[in-house]
Amino acid sequence: MASSPYEALQRCVSLRLCVNFASRLRVTVVPSLFLKTAVIQHSRLSAVETMAKSNLSAVLRKVDDLCLEERPVPRPGKGEVQIAMYAVGICGSDVHYWKKGRIGDFILKAPMVVGHESSGTVSAVGEGVTDLKVGDRVAIEPGYSCRTCSFCKEGRYNLCPDMKFAATPPYDGSLCRYYVHPADFCFKLPNHVSFEEGALLEPLSVAVHACNRAGITMGSKVLVCGAGPIGLVNLMTAKACGATTVTITDIDEGRLNKAKELGADYIIKVDPSKDSKDLANRVKDCMGPADQSIECSGAEASFHTAIHATKSGGTLVVVGMGKPEVKFPIVDALVREVDIRGIFRYVNCYPKALALVASGAVNVKPLVTHHFKLEQSLEAFETSRTGAGGAIKVMIHCNEDYQMKL
Repeated sequence: MASSPYEALQRCVSLRLCVNFASRLRVTVVPSLFLKTAVIQHSRLSAVETMAKSNLSAVLRKVDDLCLEERPVPRPGKGEVQIAMYAVGICGSDVHYWKKGRIGDFILKAPMVVGHESSGTVSAVGEGVTDLKVGDRVAIEPGYSCRTCSFCKEGRYNLCPDMKFAATPPYDGSLCRYYVHPADFCFKLPNHVSFEEGALLEPLSVAVHACNRAGITMGSKVLVCGAGPIGLVNLMTAKACGATTVTITDIDEGRLNKAKELGADYIIKVDPSKDSKDLANRVKDCMGPADQSIECSGAEASFHTAIHATKSGGTLVVVGMGKPEVKFPIVDALVREVDIRGIFRYVNCYPKALALVASGAVNVKPLVTHHFKLEQSLEAFETSRTGAGGAIKVMIHCNEDYQMKL
């Protein structure tokens, strides 16, 4: 006989046998969202085991080498939950690791599962988890900190030196069938909030943090540089914060048109042949100097424009990560006391982002332009990279029973 009920149960060849055998061992077998999975709860051990046939995962082995691999189904430890993944959005950082292998000091040195904008259904719970149960639909805040350093205790856990962030080397991401994560960084979704909206809480949280850092409030005039996914969520969040006028710039006319649909008051197509002061003057012609500017493109010229377009005493928040070092008009910023602030991901923003979506204050649904199955991950990444078909946010569906809509 096996040394534990779990080892014994693993010898069963079907769910029916598991149920029959479980009744003799005083354990409960709970069918999960997927028919191939059984969640096994042992009353004496207070632990959970999952038996599944597949944990197909999208793995970045090295630069330009993204493939699908079968990996072991992870088990939740103390304070963790196992999640049957449903929706994972592709972020620009995912594409950057795929094509460049690094972002700043975060360097891909070993194979890594990609993906961090994600949601799914709790399929197993670890010891001590009381706020979530099997079957709960959750959005996953992809980074978790040590909880004990000075930054964590001050409430700025995004700056924790021991932060473990999904799909940032060396930590695996969540583009897979099953994923394990600390329960306190998983947020239960209301019934009317979709899995896709849950996945988009990640980029929306970036915008919430940026708008907080910028100090956007009722009556603000805001400039957003860049109309990609991050720029668009900043546009919508600025409006939700009370901004009365938002101008957004980009080189892509299609994305600017989307920005207009989402509430931009003014859209300006960037002419690369013109200098940054010229573009700043066009912004001022539309709405006057910006009270707050949010730079989302990472382009050096756009950073310059944001400085010139921000009013004296105003604030510029830099979200986009471009070159490691850039030149910028520091004297113009200094003599006009333009505050330049950086942001790194977000902190304590997921509950606010969820509230914005759940209340209808922000509608992220129009951002999703393309859908793919997990088995189509490479095609999905290529679509996100090229922007083919007007791609803004590409969503990958990890559940085996997902049916592509025609």
